[in-house]
Amino acid sequence: MNEEKTINEEDLNLENPDLKEEAIPDTAVKQFLVEYTGDKFQPEDEKVTVEMIVETVAEEFPEFLMVVAEENWVRGYHQALHDVEEGMKIEKELEEKNNSEC
Repeated sequence: MNEEKTINEEDLNLENPDLKEEAIPDTAVKQFLVEYTGDKFQPEDEKVTVEMIVETVAEEFPEFLMVVAEENWVRGYHQALHDVEEGMKIEKELEEKNNSEC
């Protein structure tokens, strides 16, 4: 009996662990973001995470995150096309090599 397994979000582990990291204010911009986000979220442990900052920027400056996300998507799509072309090239070379050996 062949049983199909449904893959869900948990199986894919789509959660980025970096989001849970504490933001270290080691530059002036980070200092501002950590303080601003800390004032907004008022975390009990006083630790501001990267996820909190992303939420804050998404609410306060969504056009910035959209530009970053779009640029990331375009670069990823371009890389995927490049990888497919390279894979096809390698496959063709292997086929030609195998045909010449026969």
